[in-house]
Amino acid sequence: MPFKALSHASHFHLQNPDLRRFSPPSTSFSNSPNTRFRNSPAPSLLCISPAANDRRHRLTALCKSSSQEVLGETQDVASENGGNGALVSSFEEEDVGEGEEEAVEVVVGSKRKEFAADQSILNQMKKIVMFSGPATALWICGPLMSLIDTAVIGQGSSLELAALGPGTVLCDNMSYVFMFLSIATSNMVATALARKDKKEVQHQISILLFIGLACGVLMLFFMKFLGAWALTAFTGPKNAHLVPAANTYVQIRGLAWPAVLIGWVAQSASLGMKDSWGPLKALAVASAVNVTGHVVLCTLLGYGIAGAAWATMVSQVIAAYMMIEALNKKGFKAYSISVPSPSELLQIFKLAAPVFVTMVSKVSFYSLIIYFATSMGTHTVAAHQVMIQMYSMCVVWGEPLSQTAQSFMPELMYGVDRSLSKAQTLLKSLLIIGVILGLLLGIVGTSVPALFPNIFTPDPSVMQQMHKVLIPFFFALAVTPCTHSLEGTLLAGRDLKFLSLSMSGCFTLGAIILWLVSNSGYGLPGCWCALVGFQWARFFLSLRRLLSPNGVLFSEERYELGKLKAA
Repeated sequence: MPFKALSHASHFHLQNPDLRRFSPPSTSFSNSPNTRFRNSPAPSLLCISPAANDRRHRLTALCKSSSQEVLGETQDVASENGGNGALVSSFEEEDVGEGEEEAVEVVVGSKRKEFAADQSILNQMKKIVMFSGPATALWICGPLMSLIDTAVIGQGSSLELAALGPGTVLCDNMSYVFMFLSIATSNMVATALARKDKKEVQHQISILLFIGLACGVLMLFFMKFLGAWALTAFTGPKNAHLVPAANTYVQIRGLAWPAVLIGWVAQSASLGMKDSWGPLKALAVASAVNVTGHVVLCTLLGYGIAGAAWATMVSQVIAAYMMIEALNKKGFKAYSISVPSPSELLQIFKLAAPVFVTMVSKVSFYSLIIYFATSMGTHTVAAHQVMIQMYSMCVVWGEPLSQTAQSFMPELMYGVDRSLSKAQTLLKSLLIIGVILGLLLGIVGTSVPALFPNIFTPDPSVMQQMHKVLIPFFFALAVTPCTHSLEGTLLAGRDLKFLSLSMSGCFTLGAIILWLVSNSGYGLPGCWCALVGFQWARFFLSLRRLLSPNGVLFSEERYELGKLKAA
């Protein structure tokens, strides 16, 4: 090692050392009287006095040693020189200038902090990708099933394709109303794990499974007895011809409601434990079953919209069963269901009610767009059905960023070893990934209906309507991953009051804009421009909230271990 020789340079001197190889930044020698020689060729160093030459040489050695410590080589250097402290001590004994030493410490300290920050962000981004990669597939599965329905049915009948619009509102969009179950499960499980309380985790899972089952049974009866009425009210008298086909789809899909909500609770519990691979395996099998069912029932046997509904329903039941089994393998009793006490129901209500308002506002706005599009004719609603399914398929790629925030932020915000500075770095990493992902999704998502519309329909009138909304489609899609990152952080910090108020405000304003553009004759492009405004408003409101001094990432007083409650 050369450092042993350099640290004992008082015993001999190297002749004409080439300092340019080790030259630190110019600020390192800002107080040195010999700074003017730092860029001189090697022979000119002969002009420097031996003492100054020796001092400069040892100073360079210290800079190099400190740099290696930043790069992870501290142990090797310490073993050769008796530790970095010994080297500095030897340095001081040989009368190194006080100004030079301070300059070195500033430079090296700055480099260490910069390097540590870069490494922290890179490491967090790696962790995010490792977690959110499998989680992305979880979110894609639901929209993928509906997109498969759209592609398969669109090849056979434009009427059945149009009927999927109101049908998916009741089956898919309404399911997002119960997303509060998923969010509450992830949040409560992650919080209990941050406190290292396994019994509390089991209890939370048991009572949430009961609530999921109860809500699923209620939705099953609602679809059975009120499904046709809801479809008739939604489509209106001008599109009454769509109701029979849509009702067939809804009645079959409705049989899976209990399994869907139980599966969501089990899946969210696994995600709250930072495990995304177990649920991924379940949904991979379910997706394979769904695709096979569509090929057999729709393409080969010609059952049309009914066959698509059966394939999707069976795949959802299989997915729920495998989610529960994945939870059992982690050592929890997923078949153990407990009736929550009134106090526990109140606690869940305080957490779930603002989330429920948030999800209802979001789903209502999407449903309102479909409502206005439905009144524009069969070709327009068929085009909107293709674009909204494509949008749903792309937008869920940003949901894992929200899930990552909900799974990892609680530990940093109110865990045993909490650190808001690390939480801020995590959000920065999420936003960097969100910007990149948003641009990719916008480009790819817009290219598919623009270049390959035949995948969804052979009708040229439907294609023409699809092409009219490509630009607002891009801008609405590009911002969603960043928006999900911000809203996921707010959910993790339980700033739920603000989130529910902001979302309901965006919905109210968006509904007014939708009504105005629809009555002004702007057609489907006007509806999609309203969606652009809705998405960007959510982004700016969430960003402003998180950057405020009283936000969840800057206020230490918000978090008291064991006393956390919804804001």
